[in-house]
Amino acid sequence: MNDAEDIALPAQPESGEVGLVEARDFHHRAEFAFESGQTLPEFTLRYETYGRLNATRDNAIIILHALSGDHHCAGIHTLNDRKPGWWNNLIGPGKAIDTTKFFVVCSNVLGGCQGSSGPSSINPATGRAYGTAFPFVTVRDMVRSQKLLCDHLEIACLHGVVGGSMGGMQALQWAIEYPGFVRRVLAMATTARENAQGIAFNEVGRQAIMQDPEWHGGDYAKGAGPRVGLAIARMMAHITYLSDASMDRKFGRRKAGATDGTAAGLDAQFEVENYLRHQGEVFINRFDANSYLYITRAIDHFDLPGAHGSLERAFAAVQAESLVLGFTSDWLFPPEQNRDIALALLRAGKRATYAQLDTDLGHDSFLLESPQLYDLVRDFLERARA
Repeated sequence: MNDAEDIALPAQPESGEVGLVEARDFHHRAEFAFESGQTLPEFTLRYETYGRLNATRDNAIIILHALSGDHHCAGIHTLNDRKPGWWNNLIGPGKAIDTTKFFVVCSNVLGGCQGSSGPSSINPATGRAYGTAFPFVTVRDMVRSQKLLCDHLEIACLHGVVGGSMGGMQALQWAIEYPGFVRRVLAMATTARENAQGIAFNEVGRQAIMQDPEWHGGDYAKGAGPRVGLAIARMMAHITYLSDASMDRKFGRRKAGATDGTAAGLDAQFEVENYLRHQGEVFINRFDANSYLYITRAIDHFDLPGAHGSLERAFAAVQAESLVLGFTSDWLFPPEQNRDIALALLRAGKRATYAQLDTDLGHDSFLLESPQLYDLVRDFLERARA
């Protein structure tokens, strides 16, 4: 019995939740060639599924995560979990991505560090972690490995691909790479090519890691490595995911605990400082520094117009219907970059819609509670195909 069918689910999930879930590993036991020309003798993708594949095997939706995400996007692993998967508000019985109707799949990307093959994986030739000997990864490599997972699950075609930020890049690449396999594309808070500012932010993060004396050229033991540099990279990146208005509303200039009202001392004096330090500390306990370097490079090199000559040419073979969502306060991948994707699809003669949500929550708006977002997602995925 294949993995898609061998999934035990409660007969009546409570409160619209998928409930207890279990991660699985897909082992591709054949050589995989990367865009760079480098190869791996085999690779692993860790993934989770929610719902059931229907008899015609065409109700699958792939969820595509952003830079710091992973395969665990809904449900809980144990009853002691402090919080559910990162998109639990969107995925579940009766939710915008309804698991009573769709078979939902999410994998940790190739190059990641949450069970999928990446720089922290063991190189069988050396018995040590690959480190920077791991092949250079692109968004296209990520998508091609996900297609092999779909083949393993015996999915006939994808009802939809859904992602925000880097997940949106993957969604677009899916539509280009496998046009006859994808029916709907939902890309949020994303871009067809990262601009100089985005590359600059990523480079600052990479330098924080590589200049940390514990990086050792990427050769460090599990649990060790450039923890300070990675924390700083996360702190800096996290600022780009928010907006000035949301940060001011949440923190303002409130002081962190009791202070004497002077600028003396270098410990955190404002709540926002403590918040960013906490974000950095949590991140280093779950993410690998080399994976951060690799994935940010994949984002930087994503350039659909550059790869195809123009964005319209990039979309020439696309058959899927697309919905592109922008958020007004997103200054990392601002609304105009999302709108340009939808306009290029339309100019290429494709079925595409652009929607823009007015929010002051910044780039991460696609992850947060939003009834308006839920309605857009549900309507797009469930309406009859034109």
